[in-house]
Amino acid sequence: MTDIIAIATRREVLKGGGALIVGFGLACRFSPAAAQASATATAAKTIAADEVDGFLAIGADGKVTVFSGKVDLGTGVRTALTQIVADELDVPFEKVAVIQGDTALTPDQGPTYGSLSIQNGGMQIRQAAATARKRLIELAAEKLGMPAADLAVEGGAIQPKSGGAGVGYGDLIGGKTFALKLDKEAKTKDPAAFRIVGKGVPRLDIPDKVTGRFTYMQDARVDGMLHGRVVRPPALGASLQSVDEASVKDIPGLVKVVREGNFLGVVAESEWGAIKASRKLKATWSKWAELPEQAKLFEHVRATKVSKDDVTSTVGAVDDAMAKGAKTLKATYDFAVHTHGSIGPSCAIVEIKDDRLTCWTPSQATHNLRKQLAAMLGMAPENVRCLYIDGSGCYGRNGHEDAAGDAALLARRVGKPVRVQWMREDEHGWDPKGPPTLVDLRAALDPQGEVIAWDSQFFIPEGAAGNVPLVAASLAGLPHETAFAPGNIIQNSAIPYTFANIRTVCHRLAETPFRPSWIRTPGRMQNSFANESFMDELAAASGADPLEFRLKHLNDPRGAELLQRLAALAKWEKRPSPQKQAASGEISRGRGLTYVKYELVRTYVGAVAEVEVNRRTGEIRVPRFYVVHDCGQIINPDGLRNQIEGNVIQTVSRTLFEELTWDRSMVTSLDWASYPIITFPAVPEVVIDLIDRPAEKPWGAGEPSAAVIPSAISNAVFDAIGVRLRSVPFTPLKVKTATQSI
Repeated sequence: MTDIIAIATRREVLKGGGALIVGFGLACRFSPAAAQASATATAAKTIAADEVDGFLAIGADGKVTVFSGKVDLGTGVRTALTQIVADELDVPFEKVAVIQGDTALTPDQGPTYGSLSIQNGGMQIRQAAATARKRLIELAAEKLGMPAADLAVEGGAIQPKSGGAGVGYGDLIGGKTFALKLDKEAKTKDPAAFRIVGKGVPRLDIPDKVTGRFTYMQDARVDGMLHGRVVRPPALGASLQSVDEASVKDIPGLVKVVREGNFLGVVAESEWGAIKASRKLKATWSKWAELPEQAKLFEHVRATKVSKDDVTSTVGAVDDAMAKGAKTLKATYDFAVHTHGSIGPSCAIVEIKDDRLTCWTPSQATHNLRKQLAAMLGMAPENVRCLYIDGSGCYGRNGHEDAAGDAALLARRVGKPVRVQWMREDEHGWDPKGPPTLVDLRAALDPQGEVIAWDSQFFIPEGAAGNVPLVAASLAGLPHETAFAPGNIIQNSAIPYTFANIRTVCHRLAETPFRPSWIRTPGRMQNSFANESFMDELAAASGADPLEFRLKHLNDPRGAELLQRLAALAKWEKRPSPQKQAASGEISRGRGLTYVKYELVRTYVGAVAEVEVNRRTGEIRVPRFYVVHDCGQIINPDGLRNQIEGNVIQTVSRTLFEELTWDRSMVTSLDWASYPIITFPAVPEVVIDLIDRPAEKPWGAGEPSAAVIPSAISNAVFDAIGVRLRSVPFTPLKVKTATQSI
C-alpha cells in the first residue's frame, strides 16, 4: 500500500507542474506527519476569494492547478470546472488539475449546495481565469515587445497573430504568484469561441469508479490510526447515567472508552474491535419518549407554534375573490420525513497533534465544518484543517460532518488519528432529516371555470441554510449552533403562474420532530409537489388539458418554449385528465405533466411521467420520464444528463418508497428493509431534451429536475385511475385507500 502525502504546499504544487499527483491502491493511505509539517507552509498560499492566486496557480511546465472551494459530490463538478478553466485559459484539458475543499488551499466559496457550484463557484473561477489570461497577455506583450492587441493565445502559449515565436505560460509566470485582485471587468471568452465548454467531455472520475480503483473516504487510511465507534442512546433525548467499562475489558485491542456528557464511544486498534466493544459495552440510560405519534404527525405539525409568517407572494385581494367564486377547490398535501439513506455510511478521520486538528472528510461544507470543529473543541479556526475526500453517498447535509465530530472527540482523548465510520443504524437513526411539509391550498373559479383566486398555506420549520448542530457536540454538551437549518425551504412556495389574486404564506414552525437538514431540493420539491398537483386539479375542474392550462396562465416566453418542447418530446396528447379509455386487465396507464422555474429566478424544467397502476395491489410503476431542461449555458451536456437521470431515479425512490418511521423514543427504520429505496427493476427510462443557451449565464442543475418528479407522478396516477394522491410516499396502501374512497 502506498503512503501518500495528501497535503500539498504551494511550492510542492508548483514543482509538480501545477498538479497534485496522487497514487493509490485499493485503499488510500494518508500521512498525518505530512499534514502537520505542511500546516505552516500552506499559510503562505492565499485563500482569498477576491484574488487570482486564491483560485489558480501555473507551474513551470505550464500546467494549471485550480483551487475550488466547491467540491464534486459525484455530480461531475470537477470535470466541468476543468472545462471552464481549460477553455478560458486556452490550455489543453489534460493540463488542468483541480484541488477541492481543502480549507488551507481553497477559498471559502460557500457549501456545495443549492445547485450553485457552477452558477456561483464556477463563475468566480472563470473570472479568475479571465483575469489571469489578461495579465498573461500583458506579460507576453512586454516580453515580446508587441502590443497586446497583436497577440493571440493558443494551447497555453501566447504568439503574434502574424506568426513567429511565442512564449508559454510557464515561461511567463510559472512558479510565481499573480498578486492580482479578480478583475470584474476582465472580459471572459466569447461563447462562440468555446472549444471545450458545451462539449460532452467524459467525466474524470468515472473510469476509476467503474473499475473499483476510486478512493472514497470510506477507503481512506492514515498511518497509525485507530478506529472508533459511538454507543448511541436508545432514545434521542436520553441521558447517560452509568457506564460499566469492565464489560469490555476482554475485547482484544481495546484502547479506550470515552465518555463526555451523554457522548459515549470506544476506540480500538481494529475496526472490528471497535464494533464489538460498542455492542458489548454496558451502559444505563434514562428513558425519553417525547416524539410525536407517527400516525398523528401532521396533526402535530398543524398544532406546532408558529414563530413567524413569510408571505412569499401577494397579488390582488384573495379573500374578496374567494367569496365571489362560483366554485371553490380545497386540498391538503403532505410530504413525509425523509432520511438521506446514503448507501455509503458517513465516515471521517481526525488527528489532533500539537494543538492542531486535521480532518479528512467528505463534507460538502469543509469551511463550515472547520468552524464547527474549532468551536466544539475550543480551538482557533486557523489551527483546524479540513480536507475533502469524495464520499460514497452525499446529497444534502447527511452524517459526514457528524462522523467528523465523533472522530474529533475520540481523537482528542487518545492522542492518535481516529477513523469513525457510521454503522447503518447510525446513518438512518442519527443523520439529520428532511422535515415534514404540510400544505393547504384553495382556489376559486368563476362560472366560466376561470381561476380567480389562489391561496396556499405552508407549514414548515423556520431557519435557513446554515450549519446543522453536530450530534457529538450536542451529546457532549459542548458549544454548538442551536438554530434550525432545514435549508431555504420557502422557495417555490410562490407560483410561476399569473392569476388575478394570489397569496402564498409560509408558516414557520418553532420546532420540528427531528434535527432538520437540507436533502436534495429542500423545500422546492415539497412545495412544487403541492403547487403543481393542485394546478392539475384546477385544470381538471376546468375541463382543460393540463399543458394548455399551464400555458394559458404562464407569462414567461422561455417557460412556454420549454413546455412546447416537452409536448413535442413526449408526443403529448392534448385532452382533459383523467383519460376516458377503458383499462386493460388490472393495469391502468396514465401520463402526468409538471413544470418548475427553480426559485422563480433560474433553471426551467418540465417533465412528463408515464405510470402503470395496478388497481388490485395499489403498486405504481414508472416506466418512463420525459424531461426538458434549460439551465442557460451548458458546460458539459453529458454531465448534465447524468445529473438529470440521477435526480429522476432518486426522486422516484423518494416519491414511491421512502418514509422514516419511529416510535415515541427513536427512529425505527434503521435498515434497508424498514427504509426501502428504489431497486434496479424499478428504474425508469429517462428521455431528455437539453436547451443550451451558450450566450446566457449557466444556472444550476444539481437539484431542479428533482423538484418536478412527485407532482408528475401524482398527476399521471390521476390520469390513469382518477385518484388524486396528495401524500408522499405513494405507497400501495395509500393508492388502495384512495381508490376505495371514490
